[in-house]
Amino acid sequence: MPSLRKFIGMVVLVVFVIVYAFCAMVIGDMTLQNASGWAAFAYYAVAGLVWVVPAGAIIWWMEKGGKQRT
Repeated sequence: MPSLRKFIGMVVLVVFVIVYAFCAMVIGDMTLQNASGWAAFAYYAVAGLVWVVPAGAIIWWMEKGGKQRT
């Protein structure tokens, strides 16, 4: 049976990804209007990968609670 920790983690992860994507999009749009194509590409490439670190931490927290100690 899924634990409450996994449910909370799932909700936090979905909300985080949505908020992060929106913030990255707004920041990129506001700051890169006159930037070159390569600068925009580099920003969106980095911004598209950075979310993995906190998402991994959330997933680690979710799984930590599911393991039974023996």
